[in-house]
Amino acid sequence: MKTHESGRRTTTVNRRGFLRATALGAATVYGGLNVARSRAEAVPASGKVRVALVGSGGMGRGNLDTFLGNAEVECPVVCDVDDRMLAEAVSLVERRRGTRPATTRDFRRVLERPDVDAVIVATPDHWHALPTVLACQAGKDVYVEKPLATSIREGRAMVTAAREHRRVVQMGTQWRSGRHFAEAVACVHSGQLGKVSLVRGWAYHDWLPACPKRPDGPVPDGVDYDMWLGPAPKRAFNPNRFHFNFRWYWDYAGGLMTDWGVHLINVLLWAMGPQPPTSVMSSGGNLNADEAWETPDAQMAIYEFPDYMLVWEHKNGVGIGLNGRPWGMSFTGTEGTLFLTDAGFEVLSERRKAADEPKRFPGSGDARPAHVRNFLDCVKSRKAPDQDVEVGHHVSTVAHLGNVAQRAGRKVYWDAGAERVRDDAEADRLVGVDYRAPWTLPYYPKV
Repeated sequence: MKTHESGRRTTTVNRRGFLRATALGAATVYGGLNVARSRAEAVPASGKVRVALVGSGGMGRGNLDTFLGNAEVECPVVCDVDDRMLAEAVSLVERRRGTRPATTRDFRRVLERPDVDAVIVATPDHWHALPTVLACQAGKDVYVEKPLATSIREGRAMVTAAREHRRVVQMGTQWRSGRHFAEAVACVHSGQLGKVSLVRGWAYHDWLPACPKRPDGPVPDGVDYDMWLGPAPKRAFNPNRFHFNFRWYWDYAGGLMTDWGVHLINVLLWAMGPQPPTSVMSSGGNLNADEAWETPDAQMAIYEFPDYMLVWEHKNGVGIGLNGRPWGMSFTGTEGTLFLTDAGFEVLSERRKAADEPKRFPGSGDARPAHVRNFLDCVKSRKAPDQDVEVGHHVSTVAHLGNVAQRAGRKVYWDAGAERVRDDAEADRLVGVDYRAPWTLPYYPKV
């Protein structure tokens, strides 16, 4: 027995007994929205999978390292606009495989190569859509970092390209392949919590690197800055906008809402189903005057769905969030509430059932190896992966809508069929993005 902060006793349960009690295996919740596909030129089940890396920063190298943990993976080429990042990726491949990959600053050179089966796209967010779409056109499968893109309409173009060219495209939200996340979703589906009408996700971060206001400056040696900007607006180089801190600038990303929010909203939607929201409102701002963020360092978004409400909140600079957890998710039902993090999950009964012991269920470790393994298996089988591009688009859309409401400064109403904001042309413009010439995105929806 263990004691919860409230004074209740808790019981740690084993997986086999828990899943038997829910009458739902993890396979039930993994299958949700997957649609099988096939193609004649699939990689042989026993063959090598030749994986290229586009975007060799920290996330890219972390993904590549996980891919190289699978014996069938080879890496013939790595790409980045920063020579220092390229050198680190080359060193990684040499260390893991004993071979030296080719290098390029231009992702299009990667897509021309016949010795590439799949591409990891781990660039800044504003560079997710175009490499993914062109990779699909070139016959390559894609593992793309989250969020799917910087806008909803770019995400739709990515789905269209993947479907038209019958490509396997997986978004890198690895918790979709995490065992204890699947078990928590199974618990929600089992009815143990009763009718769930409120779900929450939150991220309180006290560990992010500082982003103090800095003047513009020279482009670092070895960096193709115009290529780094790509379809984003032309701007003078500023170190705050480069590498990790690009996340906090609207030209390139959506802040914590799409950086961390996508991860947690992903699991909330996995449990609650594929229906879209009908409306969202958001409030927040930049409460830390010492930071140079454009995106909110504090934000709360409230989504209305047909049968429930979803609340997202984040705060930078502090580390204590809801229920004492720096980040997590909760599902509140008529019979109980489930709290979920990477460390595991806990089910608490409603107060009228105070005699029931809360149940704690341990975490299952890093989910990224399983997520990458799922992608590789699907490259061979041509089945849809755990986080198929359509699912990734749905999840990313919900996160983006929080930012649409935030930037518009008012509640917005969503027409999911048309993927438009209803009766609000100004807010609807935030659903898409304008590309800087000469860059254009195939399959971008006409509006």
